[in-house]
Amino acid sequence: MMFILGLTGSIGMGKTTTAGFFAEAGVPVHDADAVVHRLYEGEAAPAIEAAFPGTTANGKVDRSKLAERVVGDKAALQRLEAIVHPLVRKAEARFLAEAERQDVPVAVLDIPLLFETGGEERVDAVVTVTAPPEAQRARLLMRPGLTEEKLEALIANQLPDAEKRQRADFIVDTSQSFDAARAQVKDILRRVAKMPKRRIRPSPLVEEGKKGDRDA
Repeated sequence: MMFILGLTGSIGMGKTTTAGFFAEAGVPVHDADAVVHRLYEGEAAPAIEAAFPGTTANGKVDRSKLAERVVGDKAALQRLEAIVHPLVRKAEARFLAEAERQDVPVAVLDIPLLFETGGEERVDAVVTVTAPPEAQRARLLMRPGLTEEKLEALIANQLPDAEKRQRADFIVDTSQSFDAARAQVKDILRRVAKMPKRRIRPSPLVEEGKKGDRDA
């Protein structure tokens, strides 16, 4: 049975770079954020327009208009998640089924809000990507249009980094060099090769919403 790693980390911690190192090592990576971007470009747009009129144009979601409607509004965010999350899970199931078919030993689910959405129940181990707060802020404030106020709102929507590190099985510290982070990824892959799967999971194509149980 394939070993499934969950990859997570707060915004600006270097998760995308770390995912790249897993891919570089030959591990298939499912990027939940990239799936959401694709859904906004087509499949999810009609349902989002119905729920939030005026947030799409030419069959695509206008992300800035949608953000204006959901940021800071918990009920609106939950309505959006109810539309998007099932579609993301279906894409994830297709990814896992293909990885199983190819008989790869390890696959990675890159899920930014893994702990916040209960994603740890679907994986065998969790990798949290981390960096010091000052490095995180410096990276984020280099992004166009990201103000201190927006930064605080983004960080507030995620579990504290300290809690993510505490709940993780593995940690990748990206505050040093790329080579150091790459070496940490390779070490994780060596270690999981010797680890038992801790979840009993049905086929990834089971009906939506089912979750695996822990091994006895």
